[in-house]
Amino acid sequence: MTHHVIIGAGEAGLRAAIALRAAGEPHVTLLGGEGMPSYDRPALSKPDRETGGHHRPIQVDLAGVEVRFGLAAKSIDREGKAVVLADGSSLPYDRLLLATGALPRRLGCDPDGHARGLRTLTDADAIYGNVATGRRAVVIGAGLIGLEMAAELKRRGMKVHVLEVGPRALGRGVPAEIAEAIVERHRQEGTTFGFDARIHSVERNGVTLADGLAIEADLMIAAVGIEPDIRLADSAGLACANGIVVDSRLVTSDPWIFAAGDCAAVDHPRYGRMRFETWRNACDQGAFAARSMRGEGASFAALPWFWSDHFDFGLQAVGLHDPLRLSVRRDLPDGGWLRFELDANNRLQAAAGIGPGNAVARDIRLSEKIIEKNVVCSPDRLVDAGHGLKSFLKGGA
Repeated sequence: MTHHVIIGAGEAGLRAAIALRAAGEPHVTLLGGEGMPSYDRPALSKPDRETGGHHRPIQVDLAGVEVRFGLAAKSIDREGKAVVLADGSSLPYDRLLLATGALPRRLGCDPDGHARGLRTLTDADAIYGNVATGRRAVVIGAGLIGLEMAAELKRRGMKVHVLEVGPRALGRGVPAEIAEAIVERHRQEGTTFGFDARIHSVERNGVTLADGLAIEADLMIAAVGIEPDIRLADSAGLACANGIVVDSRLVTSDPWIFAAGDCAAVDHPRYGRMRFETWRNACDQGAFAARSMRGEGASFAALPWFWSDHFDFGLQAVGLHDPLRLSVRRDLPDGGWLRFELDANNRLQAAAGIGPGNAVARDIRLSEKIIEKNVVCSPDRLVDAGHGLKSFLKGGA
């Protein structure tokens, strides 16, 4: 009988375990190093609006899966096809999935770690434990996590200053116009921003910029991105380059070892070699990895999608943003709006939208289907909100 072992009990590992069990695989072992059942990581920066709770256990039935929480993998014996565990024992495998996730990127100007990263429940507990009305917070990084945390801290009554080394917020993820709208919404709530910031040092009680300006803070958060956790893969001699290198089936340089989620650099049929850092990608790749581990031969081709909440604004995007593409705007009747990006042949490649609550959700779902089908779209009709997006799926432009 084939023994499937999964290292990492986040979304990717969890989805793989569930899919393998559902497919009838009798020997599935899930290893989680945190010592607690799997939880929803998006809730760490997007707590419940009513209760403020940021610990949201993932409610799944793992009957039939051997689950070992709190027991980390120490190394991989590829020749013997076994995982060496932290307690010195070995766990044999026939198929191994690495779903080791990522680690918060460290700030070079903060060697003592005064600014807290956000990746685990322990991180979130430490951050929210220092939150109090009237206190001062500095958030370093104006990406999705940084801005979500800024919004949450403002909701809890803190004075928030966001510092970003780049010229604008959300530089990689969304069109500039949408980023500007989100920043303006934060400013309306009283958040201060500093772009093109050059940080000299991070101390216990604040941040000092290169020009000598000192910004005092009771809480500092480093939200400057993540780095794939390749430690096990690298020590085992697997190919790594900005992640664990895998082919379109999520197979590593060892045919018996697979990788999925934030740690995996995937050979994607649309984008080439890419690493996708989104919740849904982890879910999609975990389920897909289970099929590959069972011998299915398809390629992973799912589109990247994400959502983000900023006060009463909901942001959603699908595809990869490219500022060089033709971009057109569609205004929605409820106050939301979208930006569509088209290639030289007028095929939709990406869409992003913002509006109250989930105002743009339906249009983003339809945009995803249009991108998948490589539909040619008239820019003028994309602009016209009276021309339903469903019509592009029925008859193109």
